[in-house]
Order: sequence, then C-alpha cells, then structure tokens
Amino acid sequence: MNKKEQFHNPDAILDVYEKPPLGQGVLLSLQHMFAMFGSTVLVPILIGISPSIALLSSGVGTLVHMLCTHFKIPAYLGSSFAFVATMQALMKTDGYPAVAQGAIAAGLVYVIVSIVIAKIGSGWVNKVLPPIVVGPIIIVIGLSLATTAANDAMLNNQKYDLTYFGVAIFTLVMTLIFQMCFKGFTSLISIMLGIVCGYVLSCILGIVDFSGVAKAAWFSIPALDVPGISYHFKWYPAAILTMAPIAFVTMTEHMGHIMVLNSLTKRDFFKNPGLHRTMLGDGLSTIIAGFIGGPPTTSYGENIGVLAMTKVHSVWVLAGAAFFAILFSFIGKVAAVIESIPMPVIGGISFLLFGTIASNGLKIIVDNKIDFGEKRNMLIASVILVIGIGGAYLQLGSFQLTSVALSTIMGMLLNWILPKEAASEKALEEKKEQEGQKYFN
Repeated sequence: MNKKEQFHNPDAILDVYEKPPLGQGVLLSLQHMFAMFGSTVLVPILIGISPSIALLSSGVGTLVHMLCTHFKIPAYLGSSFAFVATMQALMKTDGYPAVAQGAIAAGLVYVIVSIVIAKIGSGWVNKVLPPIVVGPIIIVIGLSLATTAANDAMLNNQKYDLTYFGVAIFTLVMTLIFQMCFKGFTSLISIMLGIVCGYVLSCILGIVDFSGVAKAAWFSIPALDVPGISYHFKWYPAAILTMAPIAFVTMTEHMGHIMVLNSLTKRDFFKNPGLHRTMLGDGLSTIIAGFIGGPPTTSYGENIGVLAMTKVHSVWVLAGAAFFAILFSFIGKVAAVIESIPMPVIGGISFLLFGTIASNGLKIIVDNKIDFGEKRNMLIASVILVIGIGGAYLQLGSFQLTSVALSTIMGMLLNWILPKEAASEKALEEKKEQEGQKYFN
C-alpha cells in the first residue's frame, strides 16, 4: 500500500495510493462508514440477525478484498441485498446455519470463477462490455436505486410523511451548500456534514429513536455464529443449491461497480490487479461472513458515490472505514447512535450519491462520443435503461435475476447479436453513393 504508482489521476484530489493526514483521514473514513451504514445494518435486520455482526463482516471483508487486490482498488464491501429473500425463507425453515452454508457456497462460486478467469484472462471483458453497454449499465446502477432513495426520504411506516421529506431535502441542501460554497477540507467531508445537520434537525423534530442507544452496552462482543462452535454442523443442500446460483447475479453487479471505479480513477482494474483478484476478494469476503455469522457481502454503490463526489480515491480512506466498522461493532453505544440515524437523512444523501453514479455513466457515453444517430447504439441503450430502471426481473422458482443483472445480460447479448449497421442505414448509404456517382458522371 505504501508503494506509489507512476500514474497519477489529475482529476483526483487524493489518488488511489495517496495517504491523507491522520486527522483528515479519520473524518474521510467516517464519512464512508456513514454512507454504507444504513444499508449494511438493514440487511441483517431484515433477515433477523445481529447488525453488529454485519458491521464486523463488512469491515473484515473489505480488508480481505484489499489484500487480494494488492490495495489497488478503493472499494467497500457491505451486506448484499441480492440474497435477502432467500435468506429470509431459510431463516424461517432451518435458521442461520442454513444461511451460513448458502453464503459460503456463494463465496466458493466466486473463488471458482476467479480461478477460471485467471487461466483464460480478462481480455474478453472489453469486447463484451464496450462503452455503449457500460455507460447505460452504470446509469442503471445509479438510477435503479432511485426508488429506494425516494422511499427512504418520504415514507414513515409506508405512509407519506411531509416531515420526513422536509428532513431529506434539508439534508440534501446542506450537503450541496458544504460541497459548493465551501472549499478545502470542509468540501471534502460535505456528505458527513450533511448527515450531521440532518441528524440534528431530526432530533429537534423528535423523529430520532434513542431507545436503542439507552439499551446498548458500551462494550459488547458481536454475536458470532461459528460452525462447530455455536452450532453443530449439518448439511443443508437446499440452501447451497438456492444461494450458490445467486452469486452469478452479484458477479454482474460487481463487474458494473468495477467499471464505475475504472471510469472514476482512470484505470483498468480488469487488467491490474485483474478481474480474477477482485472476484477472489469478493468471494473470500462472503465466505468469511458465512463462517462468523454475517450475511454475504458485495461492493457498495453508496461508497462509490462518495468517491465520485469527493474525488478522494485513497484506499487508505476505505481501509480506515473498514477499521471503524470493525471497531464500532464492539462499541454498542456508538453503533446504536449511528443506527439511530433516521431514514430520511439517508434518503436525502442518497439522492446525491446514487445520482452521481448515474451521471458517471453519462460521462462515459460523452467521453467516448457515442453516436445515438446510429440505430444500433440507440437500441442497445434503450433496452438496458428501461429494463434496468424499470425494475424488470426474471423469476425462476426461488432464483431471481435482478433488474441490474438482467439489463447487463441483455446489453451484452444485443451488442453481440445486432449487426454493426442497420439494414435501413446501409440502404441509405448505398443510395447516397449511387446519387454521388451519378452527379460526378
């Protein structure tokens, strides 16, 4: 991590390998932890396990991913939503031991795929994922989360709440003010400052629930569920067969996030450190989560949004966020305070973070000068955007192909199947050539 690269991204305030001063680094790391906290603890709450163990597994998993990728990729791994429905069903029938085996199986799928990619290389990635496919997919990754952000901002127990929406807009406006009207370090921590302002307003309005803070202990060991120690080992083949295939869905999303990071950092992480290493890191992270009692992990769009907003791409900062996640998983009071941040505050910040990801997809299209006058480009982008943003998914029994994964697959297939030039465009060109020859004759 100390070894500097020759390349430096001129757009970055802190590039991937650069280390911030200690004081600034702490605040920047906390900002990343705040960004991922809501989603990371929501998954265990939905499936009925301890949020603290999800914090621990996300922090450990992120550091493991960094080790596998030689500390070259500024990515944060949090709890994966792709497995939630399956995990909820397994928790009702067989409990966490079945979920654990399913998670470990999904991680092993990643490891196997990473070995295959290491053998055959990743040169195929640029062929199946050209800019006309990548740009719209990144837009989908951002905008497919738009409904989540809006619901967090507006809904209180599934009902519209004007107070909630006011808090969300206030949080957003304060973040924008810190980002645009201040300079220096204040601008860099605008997201964290916006969250703090939103939290203070929420306290004044009385929508913060402090009951969890009062009950939480200052020091508490996360509720680890370790096979052979916390429970007797038993095979759950149904859990393995149900959760393992979902890994192929999250792989597609994983590649989408790497594409966004490639664009932000002006690097090609598919080549260096290599797609096989990013897959390996993601897989090992999920395996570790299964062994200690947490949910499967995946790279987080929220943290990518922070990278895009702040232009601070330092792996040191992301490693710091992982360290704080591990630390706070043992400090019950601090974790409870962060957990008490109301959803409208998270929603207000998400308006900006998810939109920033989508805007980066637009930037890829503009930078590569994609011509939408060409029918082929228009058709590929149209299908990806509507399927992905519309939330269309493929359901086969308990297996679900998410809208992001489905739109990505459709985009790759269309790029492979559609001819370089539509028949109508070819006929028009031929007609123009004939008319031109007549003119010269």
